[in-house]
Amino acid sequence: MKQTRAIVITGNGTNCEMEAAHACKLGGFDETVIAHIAEILSGDIRLDDFHFLNLTGGFLDGDDLGSAKAQANRLKNASVVGTDEKLVEQFTRFISNGKLILGVCNGFQLMVKMGMLPGFDGNYLQQTVTLTHNDCGRFQDRWTCLKVDSDSPCVFTNGIAKGIYLPVRHGEGKFLCDSAATLARIEDGHLAVLRYSDAGYTEAATEFPVNPNGSTNAIAALCDPTGRLMGMMPHPEAFVHYTQHPRWTRETLPEEGDGLVLYKNAAEHVKRNLI
Repeated sequence: MKQTRAIVITGNGTNCEMEAAHACKLGGFDETVIAHIAEILSGDIRLDDFHFLNLTGGFLDGDDLGSAKAQANRLKNASVVGTDEKLVEQFTRFISNGKLILGVCNGFQLMVKMGMLPGFDGNYLQQTVTLTHNDCGRFQDRWTCLKVDSDSPCVFTNGIAKGIYLPVRHGEGKFLCDSAATLARIEDGHLAVLRYSDAGYTEAATEFPVNPNGSTNAIAALCDPTGRLMGMMPHPEAFVHYTQHPRWTRETLPEEGDGLVLYKNAAEHVKRNLI
């Protein structure tokens, strides 16, 4: 049987690559490779050889020009060494071949700056939304309740009944759209997968600190219309085991953390649709 393969891109200021790779392993992927972006630009590693792409958190290029903007420009314009192939062609081919992409925190910022999300009408290279400075004016490091949209087409959140509890740690997490029309398409398509919410996962949170950044409509995560591409500000790789929970010594918790289900769903989807 063909092996399921995940790739985690690192370099230029990313972090969390070890945690993301561990989450992929726990989720059920047969192999996970951590690859420096230089290895992909050189042609030593190709995205075509993988099924699940992870774009992790961090501070790409020091967040110069705004979070992830420099990397977005690089990936859209750079060529693979020794070839006429633009690296972005590997990304668009990865998407058109029905594969999965998860961008977390800085990875989410990268996806929106490249235009991968929301990906209306199959256009994954036109930016229509962004993530910018938190309304509070400072970095936020706290745990958040996230209400799931059960009508979303998202592969990663399939089967989550009400919501999940995950940490955020970012300075530029405020979600904005370029127009009311873009926001309406997101809402009508149930693409706002997760929203900052109250502890009962019933109401979207509009006030700080429950909404840690002032995101429009409390949007914490976004998927494309196929449900195979997802970006999120909270960190699922940071809660895959109960000992990562802030109250693990004071509460009886399930062994698996809330974030692990996203990686399990990804692995199950790949196994069902192995390409």
